[in-house]
Amino acid sequence: MSQVYSEYSRARIGWFPFGLTGWQAAVLAVCVLPVLWALSRQAWASAAVLFLIAGAVAVVTVVPVRGRSAMGWLLASTAFAIGALAGWTRFRSHASSGQADDLAILDLPGSLTGIEVHEGPPAGLNATRVALIQNHVARTWAATAAIVHPGIGMRGVDDRARMAKGLTDLIDQAGRTELIDEVVLLVRTVPEDGAERDEWIRRHRRPDGPVQVRAINDDLQRVLTQASVRTEAFVTIVVPEARIAKAAREAGRGVEGRAQVMYGLMAEVESQLKGGLGAVAVTWLTSPELAVACRTGFAPGDRVGIVDALLAAANGEDVTADVPWAMAGPSGADVVARHYSHDAWNSISATIKLPVKGAVLGALAPVLTPTEPGERRSVLVAFPILSQSKAARQTASKEWAADMGQGLRERARMRSTTKVRDAAAQVRALESKQARGSALTRPYAVCTVTVPKTVRVAEYGRRLDAAIRRAGFAPLRLDVSHDVAFAASVVPLGVSLTRTGDA
Repeated sequence: MSQVYSEYSRARIGWFPFGLTGWQAAVLAVCVLPVLWALSRQAWASAAVLFLIAGAVAVVTVVPVRGRSAMGWLLASTAFAIGALAGWTRFRSHASSGQADDLAILDLPGSLTGIEVHEGPPAGLNATRVALIQNHVARTWAATAAIVHPGIGMRGVDDRARMAKGLTDLIDQAGRTELIDEVVLLVRTVPEDGAERDEWIRRHRRPDGPVQVRAINDDLQRVLTQASVRTEAFVTIVVPEARIAKAAREAGRGVEGRAQVMYGLMAEVESQLKGGLGAVAVTWLTSPELAVACRTGFAPGDRVGIVDALLAAANGEDVTADVPWAMAGPSGADVVARHYSHDAWNSISATIKLPVKGAVLGALAPVLTPTEPGERRSVLVAFPILSQSKAARQTASKEWAADMGQGLRERARMRSTTKVRDAAAQVRALESKQARGSALTRPYAVCTVTVPKTVRVAEYGRRLDAAIRRAGFAPLRLDVSHDVAFAASVVPLGVSLTRTGDA
């Protein structure tokens, strides 16, 4: 028996027949009026032409195409074409052209352009200066932690239920702070490169050791490296500037005041991660550590060199182990309609649709499993948290829309389908839970596959879609916006798909 979550509802409930929203019903009504007017005048030719026009407008307005309306596709395609013609979709770093004057200044593409990383004040016994991520475009502050979790693959029903409750408690606790706007979970899985083991063998291998033992260790190293994968997990909390500004004035204003507020929130989240969610270790990243996570996100193959430099520096060698922020991003990036190109890598992103029958806890595990050497999989699961006042208004509005839609269908003597009845019941159950103090969130997930440019990225995109379907979900390619999806699902800098400033 598995822990299944199915208590979710549509973000918007249409209270007109066939689930139409207000503006869709208004557009259809305006389109029908000229047809009725022509029929009343017995202008049959004009009525036929107007009917065809009304039908075309109805299709463009109502019928979704791959998750978006035809009008949405038209606007997105037009914006993409304009950006390509103007050269906005091409990125070249200052370091690649020798123009990086200050290596501490971030040089990142696309939706990461407005990000600035501050070093917080020393905290803890080790006087660690946690990196604070300020997004000037979205007007948010964020902090990222690397976590070590034992996973739930071999856990029983009780353990999964306890961790699911721990995740719920984490979201509710974040909502009660009235500061945290979003909790982002990001997992990256890549084939093992063996960098740490190579260094361990170099330090522990005896020159006069038996040849047979050395050959056995080399064979084990080669076989295990090819068969193993390495997983990196990050948790990011995002706080809007509008919420943190008032609290920061009481803590000292400026970056210092905001750092004090963020440190308090980080302590609350860390306790919940180690408690209910069962994380073994939670390490809030410093600026150099965050730069490494950012660089390996854009170029997974650079991790071996970075690890070698870090180990050499730990052994006392005179090497530069840190990755400067001016070189933490790609040297070049190009946005293509069907994928995202960065350095020597290509990436394809897809979001997932929640199934009607519910989602099993841990069902996304097949999505994280690479199929070939050199392939990297990433999964983002974000939990945007609505404020209590906004959540109350939205749940009340959705319940009213469900009741209004049911009343209109009854007056029109239209039969309510099982799908409509289930949606109305879920809305009422959601309103009941929200009234009892539970936080309201609209989670979404983005999955990304990254492969070298020497292979066909389209084939790996199909494999990603197959893995999503195998996990029990329906994939939806994020065409024309793969760059934003990549920044959100691979680089742990708190980029969100729910804010217009980020997208």
